[in-house]
Amino acid sequence: MGLLPTLALGVKDEGGNTFTIETLSTRLKDEEKLEVDTLLFMHYYKMCIEPAMEIDFDNLGPEQQTVLDNYISFLRTVLYCMSRSQSSIKNSNIFTTNYDGCIVHAADRLIYQDKMNFVLNDGARGFRKRYLHARNFNSFTYETGIFNQHKTDIPQINLINLHGSVYWKKRADRIQIDYLASAEDMKISVIKDSPVDALSEIIDDDSKVYLDVVGLQADITEIEPFWDAYKKLPIVNPTKWKFYETVFEEHYYQMLRLLSYELEKQNTVLITFGFSFSDEHILHLVQRSLSNPTLQLYVCCFNESEKNAMEARFSEYSNVVCIAFDEDLDFTKFNSEVFTPAGTSGAI
Repeated sequence: MGLLPTLALGVKDEGGNTFTIETLSTRLKDEEKLEVDTLLFMHYYKMCIEPAMEIDFDNLGPEQQTVLDNYISFLRTVLYCMSRSQSSIKNSNIFTTNYDGCIVHAADRLIYQDKMNFVLNDGARGFRKRYLHARNFNSFTYETGIFNQHKTDIPQINLINLHGSVYWKKRADRIQIDYLASAEDMKISVIKDSPVDALSEIIDDDSKVYLDVVGLQADITEIEPFWDAYKKLPIVNPTKWKFYETVFEEHYYQMLRLLSYELEKQNTVLITFGFSFSDEHILHLVQRSLSNPTLQLYVCCFNESEKNAMEARFSEYSNVVCIAFDEDLDFTKFNSEVFTPAGTSGAI
């Protein structure tokens, strides 16, 4: 938030509840309003996906730079936690459902500007061309003395993109990661602005309701060409349906399995922030894992209303703590008052 839009919308249902792209698309599909749902995904592509492809992290505006600075602060705290660990292997995992490159670019800043020694492992291996594989998350790096008299583990952060990334591309039966290549070949050019703009105006208006959405009269001739192009994107959609490509789908379930394995380990802590648990696969996986009595889950909620919803969702589990403040819990507040080095008041 501040760099890219969230999935929240202004339009409401009949009960006055605000839709998200997830919940609105689910209802449109259930009621077979396929033309409007196509417009909704055109809006989603234009507002969220394409801007993520176009971010220039070397030329950010002040508000955008604040977002990246928050990621840098977050990674510093992760590294601080690992430095305090008594484990022989110092590693942690970041599971993200975002498509952007904020974590990668924040890690670059820490390594090259702050001279911090750690490894960000995105699961890819290679030189000119780097390919993704789940087994690479099991690799670790250490330094040795000149005569191999001792070795020191280098702290490692595993970056697991659960919903894919705009930096992924399908190459035959492999997934290639390239943070430098242009995304022009992934862009969708068949979208006509006028009908999408009309829908965007409705769904961003908090005075509008669901009937305004389905009442939109728009002649869409690009439905099939749009979906043909959209299905090639290496991302999980923000609805109950997932990847179309088998290669991406296989990796998605491998990463869910990795999340499950991590949560089954003894004395694991999972902290969630900016995550609604609307992805039912992840929700059910986490709920099953909470049978591990040594797992502790902290759910950071944007406001008191979300906290109430999360407490209801996890009401039967004693090892879940939901966190909220009187004011909105944004990324800056999360870094300064929730996930922050020990000794600071309010730190986890």
